[in-house]
Formats: sequence, structure tokens, C-alpha cells
Amino acid sequence: MKPLNWKHGHVELSHGAGGRAMAQLVDAFVEAFDNPLLAQREDQATFAVSPGRMAMTTDAFVVSPLFFPGGDIGKLAVCGTVNDIAVGGARPLYLSAGFILEEGFALAKLQKIIHSMALEAKKAGVHIVTGDTKVVERHKADGVFIVTTGIGWVETPLVLGAAQVQPGDAVLLSGSIGEHGIALLSARELLGFEAHVHSDCACLHGLVGAMLGCGAKLRFLRDATRGGVSAVLNEMAKAAGVGVLVHEEAIPLSKTVAAACALLGMEAMEVANEGKLVAVCAPEDAPQLLKAMRGHALGQQASLIGHVQEGPPGQVEMQLALGSRRVLPWPLGELLPRIC
Repeated sequence: MKPLNWKHGHVELSHGAGGRAMAQLVDAFVEAFDNPLLAQREDQATFAVSPGRMAMTTDAFVVSPLFFPGGDIGKLAVCGTVNDIAVGGARPLYLSAGFILEEGFALAKLQKIIHSMALEAKKAGVHIVTGDTKVVERHKADGVFIVTTGIGWVETPLVLGAAQVQPGDAVLLSGSIGEHGIALLSARELLGFEAHVHSDCACLHGLVGAMLGCGAKLRFLRDATRGGVSAVLNEMAKAAGVGVLVHEEAIPLSKTVAAACALLGMEAMEVANEGKLVAVCAPEDAPQLLKAMRGHALGQQASLIGHVQEGPPGQVEMQLALGSRRVLPWPLGELLPRIC
């Protein structure tokens, strides 16, 4: 059988049929994700774990377009999974990756996605140790879908979650919001904003590590992806039975994203991010946490944006620049389809 033609070839049904063609495709993944566990080519990865708690997450990525300013579906899959592990206070260790490929998908595009994943995993210090590939008929998928699972080790006894949040706690945001959603919307709809917007897609475990190491009493961490910061705050307020007040003037927001949201009639707090997180800590520790965040490359624009309140339970309010307040509701409907 001829070797894969990565430059001009396409995914064929035979690449998912379990024979030699599929073995050639799997070889490409093994070579790109090079690590001893994957090299064993077993149906599972077997590894030792440290005493204590483990963290595990699963995610699926169906983003459109597959390639966008600042990243692609491969980078997004690694970063999104790493971030979900990191905001649980865990150090990401291993990932699995399942690929659903559409017949006719260009092998050159697949190779680019694979290499993007490999590069991001290497930068994050995680290993892609097992996975799967399936091929479906033309028009049964949109090029490629990726499903990941991540596993990490919780190195600290600290327990993070909405149940730990208390009235008076400080709410912090790691940086400017909305870049991912606006970048994808611009690329998909060819809006051609004068100032180019790049996705903020990035692995946040290094930033989280700096935050955990600064001594602040962290209560809650969450990366603000689908539904943006608004969804995170509303979900936390509901789960904790508290209210939240944030200040409009404290929200980091680029002029380009602000202008795009104004033009399109969108709420920036609801636009997706892939490299920003929301943190809640004891109020007296906010200054040292903010300092630790700003000392990391991915937190230089970090800001104290508000505080937790007694109530109304489950309600998020925004103090506007003009002095009035408004409720910041749960995002309704599908503001930006296919953003992750």
C-alpha cells in the first residue's frame, strides 16, 4: 500500500476500517504525539498515580471554522481540556483524544491539526497517551470533530468550588474578554474588522499554579468559555445561593471587541473566551492574588471586578458606569454557534 499523501491526499473510508490504511493513519498520530505510553499501542494507557485526589474531565470540540486567528481545533482541544483540569486546582498530566473524521477531509489539514495539538501538549507538559479514530461518510460530519479526556493530580488539599464561596468574597477576572468569540465570528462570517481580533486560546495551568502558590484563600476558579463571564457568574451564584455585584468599569475589554459587540448588538460578558478565568477569593487576599495574576504573562490585565453578596440568591448585577445597576442574566439561546 502507498504511504499517506499528506500534501494532496484525503481521508478515505478505509482509514477507519481497521486495516493497513488505518494503521498508517494511527502511525501519524503516534509519531506526532510521541511519548512512551502511547508508543505501546495498547487499547488503554496504564500509568502510576500519586497518592491523593485526581481530577478528570471530558470535552468535545466541534468548532467552526476549524482554523481561526490565534489557533485551530487542535490547539483548542488541548487548551480547553488542560484548563478544565487546572481550574480544579489540579496539575494536568494526561490526555486522550478521539477523532471523528469525514471522508474527503484533506490530509494536509489533518496533519496541521495533529501538529498543533502536539505542540500545545508539549508546551503544557502533558502527554496524549491514548485515543481513537473513526471515519464517517461525506456530509456526516464537518471535517473533523475531536473528543478529549484529561486527567490531573490535585497537589494541594485546597478544595475549590461554588460551595466554598462566601458573601464578601472578591471576584477577579484574569484579563480582557470576548476575543475568542469575536475572532471566530469574524473568521466565519468574513466580517473583516479593521483591527484584527485573535482568539485568546491558551493553556491556563501556569497562571493557576501562580495563583495557588501565592498564599491567597482561593474559593472558586472557572474558565469562562461558552456563555462567557456571565454564564460563569450566574452558575456560581445559583450553586452557592449568593448574589454577585460586578462593576462595568472594572471589566477588562479591548476597544475592538467593545466596538464589535456594539455593532452586532452583543453583550461582551456573554461572549466566549478560551484563555480567561474567573476567580473568587477571601476579600483580604484579593491584593496578593491580583499581584500574583498580573505577574504571569496570561494575567497581566487581571482585575478585581466585584464582590459576592448575601443576595438576592442566584442573581448577578452589574454596576454601570453611569451609576445605575442592571441584572446580568444567564445567556439566552445560542449567541455564537460552534465556538468550541
